[in-house]
Formats: sequence, structure tokens, C-alpha cells
Amino acid sequence: MKPEPIPGLPDDLPEGERVLWQGAPDWKSLAVHVFHIRFVALYFAVLMTWEASATLSGGGGAGLAASTASLQALTGAAAIALLCLFAWLIARSTVYTITSGRVVIRAGVALPKAVNIPFAIIGSAALNVRASGHGDIPLQLSGPDRAAYLSLWPHVRPWRLNNAQPMLRGVPDAAKAAEVLGAALAEKAGQSPVRVARTASARPAARPRRQPMPDRAAAANS
Repeated sequence: MKPEPIPGLPDDLPEGERVLWQGAPDWKSLAVHVFHIRFVALYFAVLMTWEASATLSGGGGAGLAASTASLQALTGAAAIALLCLFAWLIARSTVYTITSGRVVIRAGVALPKAVNIPFAIIGSAALNVRASGHGDIPLQLSGPDRAAYLSLWPHVRPWRLNNAQPMLRGVPDAAKAAEVLGAALAEKAGQSPVRVARTASARPAARPRRQPMPDRAAAANS
């Protein structure tokens, strides 16, 4: 991979374009919300309990039940450790950039690549923020341009397979990044800058609330 002139960007910025914000996903947020390590831990806990109970009910001693449970615990710990490692590698190799004219997602553990998303094809954006302040910023594309879900994963809104939405995922202080993006989109459209209010869920595990940002459909069609 050739050296980046600006970290996170494949080339020098055109004249007049400037970097407004840069950030990266938090690996812990990726581990929890992309790789769902809480559910993996719960799965192995249930499996461990079930196998220990089955061993005891089948006439096995407490020692055998404890040995069986320990094996499942070690397997579960190894699986969670691998998922956390993968989340860390993704976070370490990812840079999100908001300039005055586009959003750039530079990602890829083995083969880094940069995805440029000009403001002209962003129909709208939203903010999903959690109680911790970490959050996601999905971008809905307008016009004929479509993104490939698999090529963007995990930097894409879940389950939007036919109309994939690129997403800045697990961003610390997501409200600040969304505010910068909202102001830049509004300025590009010739509107007054829009401040995106921070919305946090009552509990970290609660479903994040979705906040709309300035609609860009009119600007994309102009």
C-alpha cells in the first residue's frame, strides 16, 4: 500500500477542500454491537450449565461435571478473545474522515481501501447514539449509486442488503461527528448550518434512538 498523503485519505485533497473531522471506531463497541460478544458469552454459559446438568443427571460425579463445564468455559473464552481481537484489528485499521465535500471510509485489515462518498450522493444521514456516547452514523445514498454491502461490512447499516447504507460505526462522541457532518451537508446545500442534538438511550443496552439529519435529496437531484 502506498503511503497516505493524509492519514485516512488515499490522495491529496483538491484545492478548496479541507478535513473537518477524523475518527475511528472503538473496538469495544465493535465487539459488543458487531460481533455480539455478550450473546456469545450467554450462549456458552447456557451450554456450560446444560452439559454440567446433563452429566450430573446421567450419573456422572461432580468432578466430571466441573471438568465438562470448564472445557466449555475455555472454549467460550477463546471464541470471545478471537472476536475481540478481530474487533481491535478492524478499529486499528479504520479511519473515518469528513471533509467539506465528502465522507471517506478507509478500512481493511489485510487489504486497506478507501471508499469516497461525495455529499452529492448522500440523500440523508442519521445519528444512533448510545448512553456511553458511542454511536453510529448511517448514510442513505440517493440516485442510481449503490454500495455493495459485503465490500463495506462492517461499516454498513445492518440488514440493508438491497440498498446498503455506509455507516460510521462505533464512533466515540458520535454526536460531535454528526454535528460536523450535518453542518457540512447543510453548507454544501446552501442552507444554514444545522446542529444535531445528542440523544442518549436510558441504558447502555437499550435500542439507540434514531435522529434525522438534513435531507440531501433535493441537493442530489439539482
